[in-house]
Amino acid sequence: MSIAVYLLSRPSFEKAELLRFLADTELNWKQSQGAKPAENLVEVAGRVCYMSFGDKQSPKSNVEYIENLVKQGHESVLEHANWTFLVTGVSRAFSHQLVRHRAGVAFSQLSQQYHEETEATFVEPAHIRDVPDARRIWQHAMQTARESYGQILKLLKKKNIGRMPGMSEKEVRRAILSAARTVLPNATATTIVFTANARALRHFLEVRGAIIGDEEMRWTCRALLEQVKTEAAALFADFAVDTLPDGSPVVRKRLLDELVQ
Repeated sequence: MSIAVYLLSRPSFEKAELLRFLADTELNWKQSQGAKPAENLVEVAGRVCYMSFGDKQSPKSNVEYIENLVKQGHESVLEHANWTFLVTGVSRAFSHQLVRHRAGVAFSQLSQQYHEETEATFVEPAHIRDVPDARRIWQHAMQTARESYGQILKLLKKKNIGRMPGMSEKEVRRAILSAARTVLPNATATTIVFTANARALRHFLEVRGAIIGDEEMRWTCRALLEQVKTEAAALFADFAVDTLPDGSPVVRKRLLDELVQ
């Protein structure tokens, strides 16, 4: 699959501001070496809940501290770490599933009401690709849909359909594109930007990463996990990627104790 995930933004951690707060309250913090900004942010947020700095700070490392939070189910502090991703090469069918995960997530998607799809591409499902007769029918349907879109668009523009008294050119164009897009299939490729916090990402990976019948979702989950593992391994340490017999990935959540064996 030609799915690509680009990381547009990541959490930052202003250590100087934390140290200023600690100085004001006559406390200190033993920082773990090598912890990433998102990991420090989650740890500090958790420690603030109990003000476990200074003499009250446990000897746990950042990794151990976050591991304990996850084991105890205290994941609200993970919501402070947010990433923004740009995902391309996925289908509109995929995006319809993705946007169901609204809690802790924001979306901005390529609009078919403003962007012409005369050169639309389509995401071919693996199960169709493996059956020549089905693939031939599918490809013909996609070509027909694209041609139909272009023909409808041309005719509506020629007739200036959609114009009403006082209607701006922008709204006329939107009305025309909205009408034409109705012939496009769920397989139409799209691009979507979404911002999610670590807790929301963990939930998404858990419920979507191991759906055997949805290869597009599984490939996307793997790409996302690879990104966030690099960004904050401690926050996603209980997720791992396996490979199915057909070579496609599956993302599964496991007990942390299993992963260290």
